[in-house]
Amino acid sequence: MKRIIDINSAEPGDKIIFAPWKRAYTIKARNERFIICTQPFNFHHTVFYTIIDMERGVMGPNNLVFNMYDYAKQEDIDQCLLDLINPEETVEVSYRKSVALDIVSVYKIKPETATLAGNNE
Repeated sequence: MKRIIDINSAEPGDKIIFAPWKRAYTIKARNERFIICTQPFNFHHTVFYTIIDMERGVMGPNNLVFNMYDYAKQEDIDQCLLDLINPEETVEVSYRKSVALDIVSVYKIKPETATLAGNNE
């Protein structure tokens, strides 16, 4: 893992630590304005999630009372990211539950090289 300072160079798969928490979140999806991060919550076999709004400088959950996204599934995360930038959708980072963005560190994760089983080349 390589520590990076600039959140703008972070990519999906990288790890991010927010103050005051010690456990890292994994960046699952991003665009120029939003970054969606998750962290395993094994007790309930689900994940914690947060959405970073770079324009507002905040992080928090979405504003939906009945959350329609399962942040344990990548396809739901990708759909949420699309809905966040779609002006016809009402999804946004919650104004009531958001907090100021306070990043302790971001770690660049090198992609692992996968090999096919049985491939002897």
